[in-house]
Amino acid sequence: MVKRREPTARQVRLATELRRLREAAGLNSRQAAALLGVAPAQITHIESALAGVSEQRVRRLASHYACTDSEFIEALVAMAIDRTQGWWEEYRGFLPTSFLDLSELEHHARFLRHVAILYVPGLLQTEGYSRAVFSSRLPELTSDELELRIRHRKARQRFTIPYEAVIHEAALRIRVGDRDTSRAQLVRLLELSEADHITVRVIPFDLDGFARASSTMTYLGGPLPKLDTVVRDALHGSAFIDSEAQLKTYRTSFHKVEAASLDPGQSRDLIHSLTKEL
Repeated sequence: MVKRREPTARQVRLATELRRLREAAGLNSRQAAALLGVAPAQITHIESALAGVSEQRVRRLASHYACTDSEFIEALVAMAIDRTQGWWEEYRGFLPTSFLDLSELEHHARFLRHVAILYVPGLLQTEGYSRAVFSSRLPELTSDELELRIRHRKARQRFTIPYEAVIHEAALRIRVGDRDTSRAQLVRLLELSEADHITVRVIPFDLDGFARASSTMTYLGGPLPKLDTVVRDALHGSAFIDSEAQLKTYRTSFHKVEAASLDPGQSRDLIHSLTKEL
């Protein structure tokens, strides 16, 4: 058995779900190993994503763990047999792993949702805006690192799945670059908001007492709600959240933010008025 050196976020998620099924069944790794007729270390490696697992073994483990959710089992099997070598692999070893993990999750997502407070979401940024954001990073990036991040971000923008961005007015007014960069970004937002698969909503400053829009998040829809993922930016990379209780909380939070924001038409009107101020 060859150990993986760097499991992807999707591989880790499969491993996590298999561990959760085992624990829900009240079995330890030694008992699970006995059911498969393998060494306990192999279960440990599977559940830490250091080793892959075949379709047959996923189905056998699900049966042993008394999992009867056929749709969930099929989703786990799809994750186990997936051998996608996505476009993001060309950046492996050059960009932080969290960048590649996010790209992989976006590739497999059924829909995307984003709440943005201080910056326009990366998937909607112009090159000039992205350059200004990355150039403000500390410690400073080298010119090669900067160009890699911009190229990677532009590649991520070739998505076609439903995407809803709820953006606070603060993010639209903050000038991460100069006046021309900010105006070009607002114009681009107006253009993208007309796309069939993109919805842009704005949370205006004059909304009273709205504390729920205090944090940024990206919500990626999986094949089933229990396989959704929330991504939160942190100082040293991204945090991937996938526990069912936390997903429910973030799901509820997004819907409340969405309900309180301006509708798409009103949002376009506000963005248009901001472009005229520049």
